Amino acid sequence: MKYMLLLFEPDTDWTAVEPEKAEAALAEHGVFCAWMRERGIPYSGEPLRESATATTLRRVADDLVVTDGPFAELKENLGGFYIIDVKDLDEAIEVAKRCPTGTATEIRPIWEV
Repeated sequence: MKYMLLLFEPDTDWTAVEPEKAEAALAEHGVFCAWMRERGIPYSGEPLRESATATTLRRVADDLVVTDGPFAELKENLGGFYIIDVKDLDEAIEVAKRCPTGTATEIRPIWEV
């Protein structure tokens, strides 16, 4: 079954932090990805730019309104994601426990249609 791990963290422009901090964070994710590969867990994932770079489309009556920025302003934002393919929620939780994240990881099953 496929699950998405949504990684929440304080909204950070990773291009503006000290290179050592960014490299350390990326290295943690490299270790996590190596761990999944060693166990034969299929995965994909990507980091996301900070929320200020978002564009939101909102339906208002019959129109679509395009605005700059995220849907909601929050202290923590979606910073990236992984999609994993594991046998069940218990295994997804075990994988998510090893995933480096800022403050929270949401595990959500993917509805395959």
